[in-house]
Amino acid sequence: MNAPTPEAQASPDSRRDIVGLARDQLAAEIAAMGEPAFRARQLWHWLYARGGRDFSRMTTMSKDFRAALEMRYRVSRPAIAQHQQSEDGTQKWLLRLADGSAVESVHIPEDGRGTLCVSSQVGCTLTCRFCHTGTQRMVRNLSAGEILGQILLARDEFGEWPAPSTNRRLTNIVMMGMGEPLYNYDNVAQALRIAMDPEGLAISRRKITLSTAGVAPLIKRVGAELGVMLAISLHAVHDELRDRIVPINKKYPIAELLRACRDYPPLKNARRITFEYVMLKGVNDSTADARELVRLIAGIPSKVNLIPFNAWPGAPFECSSNAAIERFAQVVMAAGYPSPVRTPRGRDILAACGQLKSASEKTRKSARAMDDPAPPATA
Repeated sequence: MNAPTPEAQASPDSRRDIVGLARDQLAAEIAAMGEPAFRARQLWHWLYARGGRDFSRMTTMSKDFRAALEMRYRVSRPAIAQHQQSEDGTQKWLLRLADGSAVESVHIPEDGRGTLCVSSQVGCTLTCRFCHTGTQRMVRNLSAGEILGQILLARDEFGEWPAPSTNRRLTNIVMMGMGEPLYNYDNVAQALRIAMDPEGLAISRRKITLSTAGVAPLIKRVGAELGVMLAISLHAVHDELRDRIVPINKKYPIAELLRACRDYPPLKNARRITFEYVMLKGVNDSTADARELVRLIAGIPSKVNLIPFNAWPGAPFECSSNAAIERFAQVVMAAGYPSPVRTPRGRDILAACGQLKSASEKTRKSARAMDDPAPPATA
């Protein structure tokens, strides 16, 4: 578990980034400036309810206070290195962070709502064999500000400050981007608490889903401290197979993971866990697998998202046939569990589930080449 950290490296602007500070941290900063407590509440409102980035325009606060803020702090966003839009309306941003690292965020519009897929790490701690992100080595955790910055940037891009009451393009958050959120729990939790704060972004906990590949010991804590919706990347119903395609299973096998799911506190409030299951041809898609899945999750209020495998260059698997997916879904539905087949979104820009992979490694190699040029040729 990692404690909240500041930005990994100071930018040329040496002022402290104020984005991502928890309420009590922000209050302490303002108190240290000799200002009354209500100033922290005013600033919080400007940052997270109105999307303010320029202290000079935060006109409900005194001119002297704004000038003092300008001297000490900055309000940052990740820089957009590349923006792509799919033919289905999905958008993907490659975001450059202060230290030159990059992550990807994806916005998926659907049926009057819009879901932002947020990253929690540069690279990924895990090495799930069907996931493109898992082929990129782990670089570092994102800070709370860098996680939150992805949400703020999307609001910037859609012009949703303050958030409109209707026709919002950003309504839901899913922690399903690059990285394993529970291996960066403290920073993820701090960012999500700010996102849920009713005096700021005010995103309902029921509109936020945290997805984990199975860090079982932290699942109960997520429920008790955050109460957000939970998704489990299951993908196999036997330990032998899951050990191979989701290696974290060697540490937290299926039985231990499902015990944690049964104890998830929000389930007592008529909430459901989503089990994500990628459909791999000839690997995990038989009707026998479907029957075993039903047996495993018996008694857990849940639904099963069936995810057609999204290919990427060099992928070692193929997607199950439509017929195989339909047979699998029928077994699960017959047992009383909703089992929608997720419509692939953003495949043409590698923005679909399991396809995210930033250009961070390429960027690091280029930087090293510039710092350590080849020796001059000799005659």
